[in-house]
Amino acid sequence: MNAMNKTELTAHLQLQTEITNIEAKEIVEEFFGLMADALAQDWRVEIQGLCSFCIKSFKGHSSLNPQSGQRVAIEPKRLPVFKCGKDLKERVNRTVADS
Repeated sequence: MNAMNKTELTAHLQLQTEITNIEAKEIVEEFFGLMADALAQDWRVEIQGLCSFCIKSFKGHSSLNPQSGQRVAIEPKRLPVFKCGKDLKERVNRTVADS
């Protein structure tokens, strides 16, 4: 399985738009920074056709430690949740069907 990291994304953006590497890096950093800031403020981030992100809150509870059998307190937490968009689902499945 291949992976694209931020450095590779920056390089592709630079080639596609003919901007400098520094400009491409600033754009990528700003984009992801804005998304993270919005999620931290409990906003929903939606990129139509691609995906959406939102924050899901989980209540604190107690659970059993499987090794010791003792009760452990699980703190409440908030986590970002990714939901795939319709266009992305279709594109990924079309790629699988073509193989």
